[in-house]
Amino acid sequence: MALLSWPLRGADIPLVGGPPARSLVVIVQDPKATAAFQAQPAVVQEMVNRGILALAAKADLKTAWRSFVSTQDIVGLKVFSGPGANSGTRPAVAAAVVSGLLQAGLAPSHIIIWDKHLLDLRLAGYDALASRYNIRLAGASDAGYDEKASYDNPVMGDLVAGDLEFDRDGKTEGRKSYVTKLLTGNITKIINITPLLNHNMAGVSGNLYGLAMGSMDNTLRFESSPDRLARAVPEIYALPALSDRVALNITDALLGQYQGEQLSLLHYSTELNQIWLSKDPVALDVLSLQELDRERQDRKIQSENENLGLYQNATLLELGVSDLDKIRLQMVK
Repeated sequence: MALLSWPLRGADIPLVGGPPARSLVVIVQDPKATAAFQAQPAVVQEMVNRGILALAAKADLKTAWRSFVSTQDIVGLKVFSGPGANSGTRPAVAAAVVSGLLQAGLAPSHIIIWDKHLLDLRLAGYDALASRYNIRLAGASDAGYDEKASYDNPVMGDLVAGDLEFDRDGKTEGRKSYVTKLLTGNITKIINITPLLNHNMAGVSGNLYGLAMGSMDNTLRFESSPDRLARAVPEIYALPALSDRVALNITDALLGQYQGEQLSLLHYSTELNQIWLSKDPVALDVLSLQELDRERQDRKIQSENENLGLYQNATLLELGVSDLDKIRLQMVK
């Protein structure tokens, strides 16, 4: 798959021609969304509002949000908090989504912000957000894993504390990864909110990687090889406990960090001041790959391993579209 060179930063984006578009990506831009690399909550709120109206093609926010979730759902906002508040999913973006869900009539008790580890959420400042809206925070690992829902892969993994099979009857290795009980016993709909952040093996710490690796135990076995990730990430995402629950995907593109992975390196970041929304996680991720590569090229930095095979495999599993000619971009200002 060849990546096209679309100018996503600060430009009007035309609708893409070619074959009939199968995936719509809405891109909302506002130059005031950040100041000195810090998100401006009031501006971000308006951006998310405009984006959800455009993606849902509805005239009011309540109807727009209810086209993705119902008031009966337990909605889990899956964020990527490990890199912290500056380079991971920014709390201001999550807060804007929470506000929209509350306006749509969801009870605070029906909204959970979650990631793999509760400690990462707290270190990234999500405690304050949870207190403000009276919603819950949860960690996939902290909640434990469901023995009845697993992913089997021939690659053996060294089990660590927190993995379901760790030290069970002296066991030190395992070929199964188990799904968090958050998804098998609690959350009914998932809204992915991921940063525009590079990943050295997956290409981008995006919607596919973030949900797949954040929902399972015994995942370290995949992290050392792009080929292992290219197989495991789409197959895990395709599990019914994950993919059947995904209602919406959002890329927090306020900043694009093209180097650093889990580290917050703002000097390797670009202020894009954008929010991207789509039902298609693959489309968002391949656009993210392209944008991060463009940023590196602008700075004469060698491109990273984009791991395009991961996203092509995701397309084969019908998780979304990896062909840029089949993505329709709608710019909202």
